[in-house]
Amino acid sequence: MSHRKKNLIYSVVLLSLVGIVYLYRKSQHKENLAKAQAKTRQQAPNKANKVKVTGTTMGKIVYNVTYLDDQNRDFKQSIDSVLVAFNESLSTYIPSSEISTFNQGTEVSFQSPFFYPVLAKSQEVFRHTNGAFDPTVGPLINAWGFGFKKAKEGKVPVDSLKQFVGFDKYLKFDKQKLQKNKPGVVLDFSAIAKGYAVDVIGEYLANQQIANYAVEIGGEVRCQGKNAEGKTWLFGVKNPQYKEGKSKHQSSVFSAIYLDNRAMATSGNYENFYVKKGKKYAHTIDPVTGYPVEHSLLSASVLAQDCMTADAYATAFMVMGFEKAKALLTKHKHLDAYLIYADDQGKLQAYMTEGAKKYLAKL
Repeated sequence: MSHRKKNLIYSVVLLSLVGIVYLYRKSQHKENLAKAQAKTRQQAPNKANKVKVTGTTMGKIVYNVTYLDDQNRDFKQSIDSVLVAFNESLSTYIPSSEISTFNQGTEVSFQSPFFYPVLAKSQEVFRHTNGAFDPTVGPLINAWGFGFKKAKEGKVPVDSLKQFVGFDKYLKFDKQKLQKNKPGVVLDFSAIAKGYAVDVIGEYLANQQIANYAVEIGGEVRCQGKNAEGKTWLFGVKNPQYKEGKSKHQSSVFSAIYLDNRAMATSGNYENFYVKKGKKYAHTIDPVTGYPVEHSLLSASVLAQDCMTADAYATAFMVMGFEKAKALLTKHKHLDAYLIYADDQGKLQAYMTEGAKKYLAKL
């Protein structure tokens, strides 16, 4: 073989080796770049600025919104504006609101984007709970003294008021308007409004490209992404027997739940009640019987993808009681729950769905 041929072969081999090395280094660079980008994404919550916004809504209910934003934007004014618009649609305390207009008349054409979704969700939960969740229960709530009107003295006329209760019986609606077929039927979304408002604010933040946030309104909460330490958001479940200033040997927190891109709402009878002639009346009214509930379930915390769903089912479970709530949870696997109840000896016990157990934190 001539020297010229040998040199040509060596050159080809050398170029091939250089090409292989180049391609290898290029692939390694891509792999390292991907790892670096993944690491950056994981560390992003730590580097972004933590912003906290607080205020009040729906009267005196406190809200807390925490989010991470590398631009350090303050959304308080916008959040307040959204909540004002929300209340102008769904608050029974505002005479000119959409819901008040409906309650005072026979129909309403929707002017805001808030009314139809809460009706659709209410209908869904009403049907799944056999009427345990029913926003037409307002007349009974008012009569018992827990609504937007003060209760009148004397015996509560349960039988005469029950004729105005029945979500599927008296209401007809589509995406444009809502109608009633019986005068005197009114709506009250107080059992679902806080959770719904949490979702509305969460969606507002998402539209502002905020990927990591926690929105809490009156104890109902929805979390997305991670907190400032790059960890899953953690929220406590209140001890239903704790009384501030009177429970020296009890913790105010019964347990804690990790919220990994989920929402949680809690309902209970341990705070809102009144005593009349020596008898305690719980604020949860059973729409079917017309009377305040009496059972062992003290607190229901529901975990769901959205807070409006969690809020509605938490309310329904407090109407249904422990056994019926547990039975419903076995059928609806998209829901998880943490139920606190009193046993026969009066001691607190907790029941968790299998899904909820993996979110439980060690205290």
